Order: sequence, then structure tokens, then C-alpha cells
Amino acid sequence: MFDAQSDLAALVYDDQDDPDAVLHEFAGELNAQGYRAVGMVQAGQCADSSLSAVLIHSGETLLLAQPPSPGATGCKLDLARLQDAGARVAGALEAGADILIVNRFGKRERDGKGLGYLIERALGADIPVVIAVSRHSFADWIKFAGGMSVKLACERSALQGWWRSVSLRTTTRVASDHVTVCEAFK
Repeated sequence: MFDAQSDLAALVYDDQDDPDAVLHEFAGELNAQGYRAVGMVQAGQCADSSLSAVLIHSGETLLLAQPPSPGATGCKLDLARLQDAGARVAGALEAGADILIVNRFGKRERDGKGLGYLIERALGADIPVVIAVSRHSFADWIKFAGGMSVKLACERSALQGWWRSVSLRTTTRVASDHVTVCEAFK
């Protein structure tokens, strides 16, 4: 599924970290600089049934939680709403993107469902991907990614350093005046 040329990064967080704020600020910064960041960042919490996602390419907020049941505590992810959000992100990817940002790697992605297909599409189109991964799920992430990902601390500076490296490689890769050694000897 993934290869050594993939620009795939896991923003690994602990319980006290806020990967959503890190990813949301990073996406805003990229878009302000003229890049096209596509994807979604989690907003709200399951504890109060406000679990939602912000589409970073449009600013739209989508509720992801099922309507609360009488007497229920917490919330349950509405898979149809998650798939709708994924379809919106897929459409934005097709319209062009410089990076895909995915809010979480969870059990659905681990089991081959959820938003994993977006990662495959982006990497297949040579679009770098960053995803928030809980330290508790990191072993599952490594299996999912086939070991082919960069592990980043849940800090904006780590994310920015990775992006500088990725965006330089992307720019170099598409430079039209660059002549490879093989081309020079043809």
C-alpha cells in the first residue's frame, strides 16, 4: 500500500497533548501562505456529544456524533457522517491539494475502514499526508503504514520542520528545468 517514497507523517500525541490545535493552526498557516491544505481536524468532544470535524479547506464544521440516546453517557461516532465528511475531503483532494491532514488514526482505520482510503489516494497522487496518532495506537499505525512513516512529536515546530523538508522535495521533484543524470546521457 505504501512505499519508501511516501511523504507520510504521524503526529504522535499523549493524553495531555492537543493534536487538533496543532493541526488546525498548521493548516491555517499553510493556507495563508498560499498552499492548499485539504482535510479535517477534530473539534468538540465525545463527552458532551459535540464530536465534530472542521474541514480545513472550507472552514465548514460537520457533526460526527450520533444523536444522543436518552440516558446515554458520552457519544458514539456516526459512521455515515464520517463517510460523508470523507467524501467531501476526497472531492477536495481531486480538486488539487498540497497536503492532506487527517484528524485521527483510530480503530476504524486500523480495521481497513474509516478514512484510510483518503491516505491511499493522497499518497497515490504524491500528496504528503499528516495524521494524528495516539501513542496508544502507534503500533497499529506502524502496521497500517507498513513502517513507512515519519514519527513527529505533537509540536508545531516538529510539524513545520517535516513540512519544510517535504515541500522542498516536492518542489525539486516538479522543477521543470531540472535535468536528471539519465536525461543528460540520452
